[in-house]
Amino acid sequence: MPLSPNLRGALFMVVAMVGFTLNDAITKFSSESMNMAQVMLIRGAFASLFVGLLAWQRGALARPASMLQPMVALRVAGEAGATVSFLLALAHLPIANVSAVLQALPLAVTMGAALVFNEGVGWRRWLAIAVGFAGVLIIVRPGFEGFSVYSLLALASVACCAVRDLATKRVPQAIPTLLVSTATALAMTVLGAALLSPMGGWTPMNGEATALLALAAVLVLIGYQFIIMAMRSGDIAFIAPFRYTALLWAILLGLVVFGDIPDLPMIAGASTIVGSGLYALYRERVVGKRQTAAESAGPDMAPDGI
Repeated sequence: MPLSPNLRGALFMVVAMVGFTLNDAITKFSSESMNMAQVMLIRGAFASLFVGLLAWQRGALARPASMLQPMVALRVAGEAGATVSFLLALAHLPIANVSAVLQALPLAVTMGAALVFNEGVGWRRWLAIAVGFAGVLIIVRPGFEGFSVYSLLALASVACCAVRDLATKRVPQAIPTLLVSTATALAMTVLGAALLSPMGGWTPMNGEATALLALAAVLVLIGYQFIIMAMRSGDIAFIAPFRYTALLWAILLGLVVFGDIPDLPMIAGASTIVGSGLYALYRERVVGKRQTAAESAGPDMAPDGI
Protein backbone atom coordinates (compact mmCIF):
# COMPACT_ATOMS: atom_id res chain seq x y z
CA MET A 1 0.00 0.00 0.00
CA PRO A 2 1.28 3.51 -0.78
CA LEU A 3 2.33 5.64 2.16
CA SER A 4 0.10 8.49 3.30
CA PRO A 5 1.38 12.04 2.58
CA ASN A 6 2.34 12.49 6.24
CA LEU A 7 4.28 9.22 6.46
CA ARG A 8 5.95 9.89 3.13
CA GLY A 9 6.96 13.35 4.33
CA ALA A 10 8.29 11.91 7.59
CA LEU A 11 10.36 9.37 5.64
CA PHE A 12 11.76 12.13 3.41
CA MET A 13 12.65 14.15 6.52
CA VAL A 14 14.51 11.19 8.06
CA VAL A 15 16.45 10.65 4.81
CA ALA A 16 17.36 14.36 4.76
CA MET A 17 18.67 14.15 8.32
CA VAL A 18 20.76 11.10 7.39
CA GLY A 19 22.29 13.09 4.52
CA PHE A 20 23.09 16.12 6.66
CA THR A 21 24.53 14.05 9.51
CA LEU A 22 26.69 11.98 7.18
CA ASN A 23 28.02 15.26 5.81
CA ASP A 24 28.96 16.32 9.34
CA ALA A 25 30.63 12.96 10.01
CA ILE A 26 32.69 13.18 6.81
CA THR A 27 33.68 16.75 7.68
CA LYS A 28 34.78 15.72 11.18
CA PHE A 29 36.71 12.73 9.79
CA SER A 30 38.44 14.99 7.24
CA SER A 31 39.52 17.38 10.01
CA GLU A 32 41.82 14.65 11.34
CA SER A 33 44.08 14.99 8.29
CA MET A 34 43.70 18.70 7.38
CA ASN A 35 42.66 21.95 9.01
CA MET A 36 39.07 23.14 8.85
CA ALA A 37 39.87 26.03 6.52
CA GLN A 38 41.01 23.52 3.90
CA VAL A 39 37.84 21.50 4.50
CA MET A 40 35.77 24.66 3.94
CA LEU A 41 37.71 25.50 0.80
CA ILE A 42 37.45 22.09 -0.88
CA ARG A 43 33.89 21.30 0.18
CA GLY A 44 32.83 24.84 -0.69
CA ALA A 45 34.39 24.56 -4.15
CA PHE A 46 32.44 21.39 -4.88
CA ALA A 47 29.27 22.91 -3.43
CA SER A 48 29.72 26.06 -5.52
CA LEU A 49 30.14 23.94 -8.64
CA PHE A 50 27.12 21.73 -7.98
CA VAL A 51 24.77 24.48 -6.79
CA GLY A 52 25.99 26.92 -9.44
CA LEU A 53 25.28 24.46 -12.23
CA LEU A 54 21.83 23.77 -10.82
CA ALA A 55 21.12 27.49 -10.45
CA TRP A 56 22.31 28.15 -14.01
CA GLN A 57 20.16 25.32 -15.37
CA ARG A 58 17.07 26.79 -13.69
CA GLY A 59 17.79 30.37 -14.70
CA ALA A 60 18.44 31.60 -11.15
CA LEU A 61 21.66 33.42 -12.12
CA ALA A 62 19.97 35.92 -14.44
CA ARG A 63 20.42 38.75 -11.90
CA PRO A 64 23.72 38.08 -10.07
CA ALA A 65 23.72 41.61 -8.59
CA SER A 66 20.97 40.41 -6.24
CA MET A 67 23.71 38.64 -4.26
CA LEU A 68 24.60 42.09 -2.88
CA GLN A 69 21.12 42.75 -1.50
CA PRO A 70 21.53 43.66 2.24
CA MET A 71 19.51 40.75 3.64
CA VAL A 72 21.36 38.30 1.38
CA ALA A 73 24.66 39.76 2.59
CA LEU A 74 23.53 39.50 6.23
CA ARG A 75 22.46 35.89 5.65
CA VAL A 76 25.86 35.07 4.16
CA ALA A 77 27.63 36.77 7.09
CA GLY A 78 25.58 34.75 9.57
CA GLU A 79 26.38 31.57 7.67
CA ALA A 80 30.09 32.46 7.68
CA GLY A 81 30.20 32.90 11.44
CA ALA A 82 28.12 29.78 11.95
CA THR A 83 30.26 27.66 9.65
CA VAL A 84 33.60 28.62 11.21
CA SER A 85 32.40 28.15 14.80
CA PHE A 86 30.54 24.93 13.95
CA LEU A 87 33.48 23.33 12.15
CA LEU A 88 35.93 24.22 14.92
CA ALA A 89 33.56 22.78 17.51
CA LEU A 90 32.98 19.69 15.38
CA ALA A 91 36.71 19.05 15.07
CA HIS A 92 37.21 19.01 18.86
CA LEU A 93 33.94 17.67 20.31
CA PRO A 94 31.90 14.48 19.83
CA ILE A 95 29.56 14.89 16.88
CA ALA A 96 26.55 14.04 19.08
CA ASN A 97 27.35 16.88 21.52
CA VAL A 98 27.57 19.45 18.73
CA SER A 99 24.38 18.13 17.14
CA ALA A 100 22.58 18.27 20.48
CA VAL A 101 23.46 21.94 21.01
CA LEU A 102 22.30 22.76 17.47
CA GLN A 103 18.87 21.32 18.26
CA ALA A 104 18.26 24.55 20.20
CA LEU A 105 18.22 26.55 16.95
CA PRO A 106 14.42 26.62 16.45
CA LEU A 107 14.08 27.99 19.99
CA ALA A 108 16.73 30.63 19.27
CA VAL A 109 14.89 31.63 16.09
CA THR A 110 11.61 31.93 18.02
CA MET A 111 13.34 34.16 20.58
CA GLY A 112 14.98 36.24 17.85
CA ALA A 113 11.70 36.68 16.00
CA ALA A 114 10.10 37.96 19.21
CA LEU A 115 12.93 40.36 20.04
CA VAL A 116 13.74 41.60 16.52
CA PHE A 117 10.44 41.33 14.65
CA ASN A 118 8.09 41.77 17.64
CA GLU A 119 6.33 38.50 16.84
CA GLY A 120 4.00 37.41 19.61
CA VAL A 121 5.43 34.76 21.91
CA GLY A 122 3.38 33.72 24.94
CA TRP A 123 4.72 32.83 28.36
CA ARG A 124 4.54 29.10 27.65
CA ARG A 125 6.88 29.38 24.70
CA TRP A 126 9.21 31.70 26.64
CA LEU A 127 9.30 29.02 29.32
CA ALA A 128 10.08 26.39 26.65
CA ILE A 129 12.92 28.58 25.39
CA ALA A 130 14.33 28.95 28.91
CA VAL A 131 14.12 25.20 29.54
CA GLY A 132 15.72 24.47 26.18
CA PHE A 133 18.71 26.68 26.91
CA ALA A 134 18.97 25.12 30.35
CA GLY A 135 19.42 21.86 28.44
CA VAL A 136 22.23 23.50 26.47
CA LEU A 137 23.94 24.47 29.73
CA ILE A 138 23.67 20.87 30.92
CA ILE A 139 25.58 19.77 27.83
CA VAL A 140 28.11 22.61 27.92
CA ARG A 141 28.46 22.26 31.76
CA PRO A 142 30.35 25.54 32.38
CA GLY A 143 32.45 25.46 35.54
CA PHE A 144 32.28 21.67 35.85
CA GLU A 145 34.60 18.83 34.97
CA GLY A 146 34.32 17.97 31.31
CA PHE A 147 33.77 21.57 30.20
CA SER A 148 35.36 22.45 26.87
CA VAL A 149 35.70 25.95 25.46
CA TYR A 150 34.74 24.47 22.09
CA SER A 151 31.25 23.95 23.49
CA LEU A 152 30.93 27.73 23.51
CA LEU A 153 31.77 27.70 19.81
CA ALA A 154 28.86 25.32 19.24
CA LEU A 155 26.63 27.79 21.11
CA ALA A 156 28.05 30.66 19.04
CA SER A 157 27.13 28.67 15.94
CA VAL A 158 23.51 28.55 17.15
CA ALA A 159 23.50 32.34 17.51
CA CYS A 160 24.96 32.86 14.03
CA CYS A 161 22.52 30.37 12.53
CA ALA A 162 19.67 32.30 14.14
CA VAL A 163 20.93 35.49 12.47
CA ARG A 164 21.13 33.60 9.17
CA ASP A 165 17.59 32.27 9.44
CA LEU A 166 16.06 35.55 10.60
CA ALA A 167 17.77 37.32 7.69
CA THR A 168 16.44 34.62 5.34
CA LYS A 169 12.89 35.53 6.37
CA ARG A 170 13.54 39.08 5.11
CA VAL A 171 15.15 38.18 1.77
CA PRO A 172 12.83 39.51 -0.97
CA GLN A 173 10.71 36.80 -2.58
CA ALA A 174 11.89 37.91 -6.02
CA ILE A 175 15.42 36.66 -5.29
CA PRO A 176 15.67 32.95 -6.21
CA THR A 177 16.65 30.57 -3.42
CA LEU A 178 19.28 28.97 -5.66
CA LEU A 179 20.93 32.36 -6.19
CA VAL A 180 21.17 32.83 -2.41
CA SER A 181 22.58 29.30 -2.09
CA THR A 182 25.16 29.99 -4.79
CA ALA A 183 26.25 33.23 -3.09
CA THR A 184 26.59 31.40 0.22
CA ALA A 185 28.63 28.54 -1.25
CA LEU A 186 30.96 30.95 -3.05
CA ALA A 187 31.43 33.03 0.10
CA MET A 188 32.31 29.95 2.17
CA THR A 189 34.86 28.91 -0.45
CA VAL A 190 36.51 32.33 -0.38
CA LEU A 191 36.46 32.37 3.43
CA GLY A 192 38.11 28.96 3.53
CA ALA A 193 40.85 30.22 1.22
CA ALA A 194 41.36 33.33 3.37
CA LEU A 195 41.66 31.29 6.59
CA LEU A 196 43.88 28.60 5.09
CA SER A 197 47.22 30.19 5.99
CA PRO A 198 46.25 31.34 9.55
CA MET A 199 44.95 27.84 10.32
CA GLY A 200 48.12 26.05 9.31
CA GLY A 201 48.34 26.10 5.54
CA TRP A 202 47.69 23.52 2.86
CA THR A 203 47.96 19.78 3.51
CA PRO A 204 48.53 17.57 0.45
CA MET A 205 45.41 15.52 -0.35
CA ASN A 206 44.99 12.15 -2.01
CA GLY A 207 42.10 11.13 -4.22
CA GLU A 208 40.20 9.51 -1.36
CA ALA A 209 40.22 12.68 0.77
CA THR A 210 39.06 14.78 -2.19
CA ALA A 211 36.31 12.31 -3.04
CA LEU A 212 35.06 12.32 0.55
CA LEU A 213 34.64 16.09 0.56
CA ALA A 214 32.92 15.96 -2.82
CA LEU A 215 30.58 13.35 -1.34
CA ALA A 216 29.92 15.65 1.64
CA ALA A 217 28.80 18.41 -0.73
CA VAL A 218 26.55 15.97 -2.60
CA LEU A 219 25.02 14.74 0.66
CA VAL A 220 24.06 18.29 1.61
CA LEU A 221 22.35 18.76 -1.76
CA ILE A 222 20.51 15.47 -1.31
CA GLY A 223 19.47 16.58 2.17
CA TYR A 224 18.06 19.84 0.84
CA GLN A 225 16.17 18.06 -1.92
CA PHE A 226 14.54 15.68 0.55
CA ILE A 227 13.74 18.59 2.90
CA ILE A 228 11.82 20.26 0.07
CA MET A 229 10.04 17.01 -0.76
CA ALA A 230 9.18 16.50 2.93
CA MET A 231 7.76 20.00 3.38
CA ARG A 232 5.59 19.57 0.30
CA SER A 233 4.27 16.13 1.22
CA GLY A 234 2.03 16.54 4.24
CA ASP A 235 1.24 18.42 7.43
CA ILE A 236 4.24 20.39 8.73
CA ALA A 237 3.11 19.83 12.32
CA PHE A 238 3.46 16.07 11.78
CA ILE A 239 6.65 16.15 9.72
CA ALA A 240 8.78 18.83 11.45
CA PRO A 241 9.50 16.85 14.67
CA PHE A 242 11.30 14.21 12.58
CA ARG A 243 14.10 16.75 12.17
CA TYR A 244 15.23 15.72 15.64
CA THR A 245 16.18 12.27 14.27
CA ALA A 246 19.40 14.04 13.27
CA LEU A 247 20.47 13.70 16.89
CA LEU A 248 19.91 9.93 16.82
CA TRP A 249 22.03 9.60 13.67
CA ALA A 250 24.73 11.79 15.22
CA ILE A 251 24.87 9.57 18.32
CA LEU A 252 25.03 6.43 16.16
CA LEU A 253 27.73 7.76 13.84
CA GLY A 254 29.72 9.12 16.78
CA LEU A 255 29.66 5.69 18.39
CA VAL A 256 30.42 3.64 15.26
CA VAL A 257 32.88 5.91 13.45
CA PHE A 258 34.60 7.83 16.25
CA GLY A 259 34.02 5.61 19.29
CA ASP A 260 32.28 8.40 21.23
CA ILE A 261 29.98 7.15 24.00
CA PRO A 262 27.40 9.76 25.11
CA ASP A 263 27.59 10.56 28.82
CA LEU A 264 24.64 11.22 31.11
CA PRO A 265 24.78 15.06 30.99
CA MET A 266 24.76 14.98 27.20
CA ILE A 267 21.74 12.64 27.10
CA ALA A 268 19.90 14.65 29.77
CA GLY A 269 20.63 17.96 28.08
CA ALA A 270 19.70 16.72 24.62
CA SER A 271 16.43 15.25 25.92
CA THR A 272 15.62 18.59 27.57
CA ILE A 273 16.32 20.55 24.37
CA VAL A 274 14.29 18.22 22.15
CA GLY A 275 11.41 18.10 24.62
CA SER A 276 11.21 21.88 24.89
CA GLY A 277 11.47 22.23 21.12
CA LEU A 278 8.60 19.82 20.56
CA TYR A 279 6.51 21.65 23.16
CA ALA A 280 7.23 25.01 21.49
CA LEU A 281 6.18 23.52 18.16
CA TYR A 282 2.97 22.22 19.75
CA ARG A 283 2.17 25.59 21.31
CA GLU A 284 2.74 27.41 18.04
CA ARG A 285 0.28 25.14 16.31
CA VAL A 286 -2.24 25.61 19.14
CA VAL A 287 -2.15 29.39 18.87
CA GLY A 288 -2.33 29.18 15.09
CA LYS A 289 0.98 30.72 14.16
CA ARG A 290 1.46 30.84 10.40
CA GLN A 291 5.08 29.73 10.58
CA THR A 292 6.50 27.52 13.30
CA ALA A 293 9.97 27.63 14.79
CA ALA A 294 10.72 24.30 13.17
CA GLU A 295 9.91 25.79 9.77
CA SER A 296 11.73 29.07 10.25
CA ALA A 297 15.03 27.52 11.24
CA GLY A 298 17.37 26.30 8.52
CA PRO A 299 16.57 22.89 7.06
CA ASP A 300 19.39 20.97 8.72
CA MET A 301 19.56 23.07 11.89
CA ALA A 302 23.30 23.47 11.28
CA PRO A 303 25.58 25.53 9.05
CA ASP A 304 26.60 23.82 5.87
CA GLY A 305 28.16 26.39 3.59
CA ILE A 306 25.36 26.12 1.03
